[in-house]
Amino acid sequence: MTAPTIEQAAAALVTDLTYDAISPEALAGTRRLMEDQLALQVGCSSLPWCRAVLDLTRASHAPGVSSVTAGADKFSAADAAFVNATYGHSFEYDDAHSASLSHPGSAVVSAAIAVGEEIGATVEEVLVGIVAGYEIYTRIGTLAAPMLLQNGFHPHAVLAPFGAAAVVAKMKGFDAETTLHALSIALSHSAGTTEYTSSGGSIKRIHSGIGTRNGIRAAEMAAAGITGPTRFLAGNKGFFNTFVRRELTDADVDRFSLNRPFEIAGPLFKPYCACGYNHAFIDGARTFADRIADIEKVELAIQPSGDVVVGNKNVSAWAPQKIEQLQYALPFQFALSALRVGNGYQVHKAYLDGRLDLGPDSEVAALAQKISIRPEPELDKEYGRKMVGDITVTFADGATEHLFVEDSTGSAANPMSEADLDAKYRDLAVGELGDARADELLAAIKGAPLDTPATAFAALLRR
Repeated sequence: MTAPTIEQAAAALVTDLTYDAISPEALAGTRRLMEDQLALQVGCSSLPWCRAVLDLTRASHAPGVSSVTAGADKFSAADAAFVNATYGHSFEYDDAHSASLSHPGSAVVSAAIAVGEEIGATVEEVLVGIVAGYEIYTRIGTLAAPMLLQNGFHPHAVLAPFGAAAVVAKMKGFDAETTLHALSIALSHSAGTTEYTSSGGSIKRIHSGIGTRNGIRAAEMAAAGITGPTRFLAGNKGFFNTFVRRELTDADVDRFSLNRPFEIAGPLFKPYCACGYNHAFIDGARTFADRIADIEKVELAIQPSGDVVVGNKNVSAWAPQKIEQLQYALPFQFALSALRVGNGYQVHKAYLDGRLDLGPDSEVAALAQKISIRPEPELDKEYGRKMVGDITVTFADGATEHLFVEDSTGSAANPMSEADLDAKYRDLAVGELGDARADELLAAIKGAPLDTPATAFAALLRR
């Protein structure tokens, strides 16, 4: 028998996936992902760029039955997912997948719930759709990391169309050929760079919405009979040869096997509202909080892929002027932590609202100027599936102290506890939904019966 191409293997992962094939650990990860993502959609829905996206969509949407989170609007699945995915990715607080350097949750959760409402699916079918989308998104993304990010692309913007297209293909029961074309057409929607880390731009917040809506549309095109190139991943002008210049092997084809561990079993959940490359350094910075006055200089060794977005190749890293720049400025995130100002939602919201001064005369800015960042290629080689922090502090008396943080808080190896994840959920959701509705939604996320209609579940997200 002829071995499957990598494209056929990817399509088979979607079509062959069943609820019973999903491991208990992966199902638990899916429920946790939904909790984190839906809390973010609710809690971030009032941010200015989220309001702008909702107003724009109200003026131009296709009618439908899919719900907008934390509101009363009903749009087509593609338009509702566009809004909701934007909400979920709108403040650097959403889940991360370390090996692919990306943020799958906002795309696949938004797509699955919106499509679930549209087709009358059950919670079980929504869960399977989320897993299908997450696995396609991350398994493609892992093969492209870290070069996709080092080349300047925003991995989430590039990968979200694949994930959303896989969600639709699974939930609508596409056959293998139509699924392959849905994923292939999704490639034509893959776009977005990380220039926002240097010169700002709220469009970054909307990358998830753009990719999710376009992934849904790609699947709709495939269902309508439109076809894509069959070698969209491995062809000489396919994804891997154009975006990252990577030659594929038989082992790469095997990555799409259902026999491999599920990537969704271990998402990274963020305790901080900042790019994931900052997190290990944020954890480590607290070690030095009682010795700030004695610090002469700080050297942070970072993976080259991280240096692109939070370090030397981010021209605003030492002088952020906008919220996007602050959330990607490693020197400032380190200083915020070391000075015990904090790196969470309330601190970044205060900066966005003009209530927190981080200008050149601030204590945070003064400490940030003592920090240098050194890209270290060996870190990418040794810890390619993680985002690590290597810290060396020199004190005024000439003494030095070195600290290495391999597994930041929230990562798969150092996960947030259920209590901490629930606390994050409540911090985001209660203000918008109130205590009773927030509790009802959380209970449904954790334990809604599998035959619960997606429409009944989604109703808990509306005002």
